[in-house]
Order: sequence, then structure tokens, then C-alpha cells
Amino acid sequence: MRTKRIPVAVACLLGAALLSSEEKSGPRKFVRFQAGAVTAYGIVEGEKVRRLEGDLFGDWKPTEDTRSLKDVKLLVPTKPTKVLAVGLNYASHLAGRPAPQNPEIFFKPPSCLIAQGENIVIPPGTTDCHYEAELVIVVGKRAKNVAKEKALDHVLGVTCGNDVSARDWQKGDLQWWRAKGADTFGPCGPYIVSGLNYDDLLVTLRLNGEVKQKQRTSDLIHGVAAIVSWVSRHVTLEPGDLIYTGTPGETTALKPGDVVEVEVEGVGVLRNGVEAARS
Repeated sequence: MRTKRIPVAVACLLGAALLSSEEKSGPRKFVRFQAGAVTAYGIVEGEKVRRLEGDLFGDWKPTEDTRSLKDVKLLVPTKPTKVLAVGLNYASHLAGRPAPQNPEIFFKPPSCLIAQGENIVIPPGTTDCHYEAELVIVVGKRAKNVAKEKALDHVLGVTCGNDVSARDWQKGDLQWWRAKGADTFGPCGPYIVSGLNYDDLLVTLRLNGEVKQKQRTSDLIHGVAAIVSWVSRHVTLEPGDLIYTGTPGETTALKPGDVVEVEVEGVGVLRNGVEAARS
């Protein structure tokens, strides 16, 4: 009996449908990118990115549009409605303070976010601006009053983050609105990776190539599920929202000309230069 050949174009479409339905559940690496007039989400395949069609936070499928990663501009991985962060979430960062019973949450404005390769700008008026390497949670679907046991169902994946902090403003101001939220104080990216064990990843920070921070997320006082559940009891989380999970150990000041790299195991490296504000 003769078999019919499936046309190449149809085969490609069938392969794309299979990828979108079967591979979402495994570890996947996503980006948000710009190429000319195109701004889109994509899925990383080696040194290439395949543009996605549909909603990354809902139903999506890969297209036949692929580009070299080196030829696209990587953007902040999502467009969040809000950015939250956890303080004092590693024992190594407590400096003698008691461990908090619940995650200690503060806000960073979305306007502070910058992408891979963009510069951290030290603003006028601060002389003690520090790096903070962090795992960042990417919310995948709306979360309100979510139980800890169900919290990971609301997580799309994780990315790398740097919670840049002006320590002098942090100590002197009533709120941390500028100490943690000044423009460029939220480096984030370059990838979102799903399907990892988020509570056992190595977080490393290098300043000009020298390791300054290095600790596993298994040492988090409050893990990813606990953070998402706690926040959702008080603030509704929306798809694309970001939660910085806290920094380990000690930090030091940045200076113009520095290069900061935050690496999260299984995710990638977030690299940003440092410059002084221009008058």
C-alpha cells in the first residue's frame, strides 16, 4: 500500500503544534526581543530564537520565524504591572537580625527595570550604591489567595535580577522609593526559564570578573512557593509580574566603569555596565 507524503509546509506546522503542546511542560528558555519593527516573545533554540505567536502567559505556538540571538535586542523579559522584592531572605544577609517569620516585601517600580547590556546609572546624591544578585520569579497566571501547595502552578519560570540599592538613601529615607527604585536600579533578564527546581539553583555575582556573591536558593529563608502564596494573600499577582527573592551575603559599592554579572544556574548571565549620571 502506498503512503501519502505530507507536504513540507504541513509537516512544519504539525511540528510547531507538537512543540507548543508537549514542550511547554519541560524546561524551556524564553526571551522578549526586538528585531527591527518586531517586538515579540521567543523561545531559545541554541544560538537562535524562534518567534512565538499568541500569548506566552496563555496559549502560544512557535512560528517559522527564527533569528540569531546575536542579531536581536534582548528586552526586559516581561512587561509587569508590578515588581516586588523580598528583603532579608538569606541568613547570610541578616547581619545579626532575626529571620523574618513571613517574607518581608517591598515594591520596586517597573520604571526601574533595564535589560541585558544596558547600563546601571548611579544618580546624583548617592555615594553608596550596591549590587544585589537575586533569583527573580516570573508570574505565569493570575494569583489571588493561592495556597503554598498550589503556588508553583502560578509561576511561569525564573530569571536573573540585580536589586541595585543606594544604601545611604535606604538608611535615611522613610520609604525605599528611590533607594531601590531609581531609574536603572532593576536589571533583569536575559531569559525566563521554566521547569527548573527553583529552590535549588546557584546564584553568583561577579564584579569585574571577581566573584562577590555565591549561594544556592536552597538557602532561601522563604522559598518560591511561600513567597508567591504570601504575596497573593495581600496583592493580586498578574501574569508577567516579577518578584525579586532576596540577596545572599554581603554587598559592596559600585563605581562607574564596573561590569556586573548575575548568573543563575540553568538560566543564564545578566550583564550590565555601570556609569555615572550625565549632567
